[in-house]
Amino acid sequence: MRLPVLNQGDSGGGCGGGCPPEPPGDSRRSFLRTTVSVGAGFAALGAALSPLRDLDVDKAFSGDSLLRDHYKELSAEEKARLFADIEAQIDRSYGVKASVGDPQPIPGVEFVYALNLSRCDGNRACVHACVKENNQSRSPEIQYIRVVEMPIGTFDPEHGDHYYGDEETPKPGHFYMPMQCHQCANPPCTKVCPVEATWQEADGITVIDYDWCIGCRYCQAACPYWARRFNWTDPEIPADELNPDMAYLSNRPRSRGVMEKCTFCLQRTRKGRMPACLEACPTGARKFGNILDPSSEVSQILRNKRILVLKEEVGTRPRFFYYFDERGPQPNEGGAA
Repeated sequence: MRLPVLNQGDSGGGCGGGCPPEPPGDSRRSFLRTTVSVGAGFAALGAALSPLRDLDVDKAFSGDSLLRDHYKELSAEEKARLFADIEAQIDRSYGVKASVGDPQPIPGVEFVYALNLSRCDGNRACVHACVKENNQSRSPEIQYIRVVEMPIGTFDPEHGDHYYGDEETPKPGHFYMPMQCHQCANPPCTKVCPVEATWQEADGITVIDYDWCIGCRYCQAACPYWARRFNWTDPEIPADELNPDMAYLSNRPRSRGVMEKCTFCLQRTRKGRMPACLEACPTGARKFGNILDPSSEVSQILRNKRILVLKEEVGTRPRFFYYFDERGPQPNEGGAA
């Protein structure tokens, strides 16, 4: 943000002929408008950062994270020291021996998700498996996956029920649309982060460095898929439920005042495993794999099935696709491309 520059010696009053001539036009009005805009900008920033007033800095940041370089600029030795510090902190907080790693994108791999709307019955097993795998807060519970109960005839999530009861599924006349981070190829969330705490990696996964996140929530506002979650309070995870297999940019414990989101379980998928939500799905609705491999299941699905891109008009180019069986229930005959 650039502040207006006053002419040297101009204090706003008379200057005995020593003032330079005013430029043509409404310069004073322009100055006032600029000043008001700057003030409004600072006010908005203060409102955005208000959740951080009571943040326990010692608890939120590990080691020398406030002083270190951006994560992408750290050497292997610096990362090793950082991971060791986090592991020690987890041991102190939970009494759990965790292993924090940094699995890198696999060369020649770009992950995509395909979800069969004909098979999803709204059981939410994916939601709970994700919470467990990714060390999400239990109280309040943070969920990366939102399953929406949709009336047949629309693909607009605004018309669906986000809080339906599990015991009622599947409900006649409805289908179920799970939503999570779409790992967009043109992600608006990364563009608005003022400190570059979130970015997209080579395999298409958008990540967050929780130690760099300042909690302004601009990324949350920019996401059209309601995919980012903010920690308003200190997350609570029972020690006996903590998943000790962690990655720095995914499922390590978070703190109050930071954003988090789905990372396609990179602590698993970059090691050749499937996402936890896919393994938990009892209906086989979820498919995951490398779009750059023409023989992969997801490649064949995208070539041969009727595919829906949610909110395609916003231009995010997501890597999360919906489809349905040709002979199965058709949520909306005119809604798929």
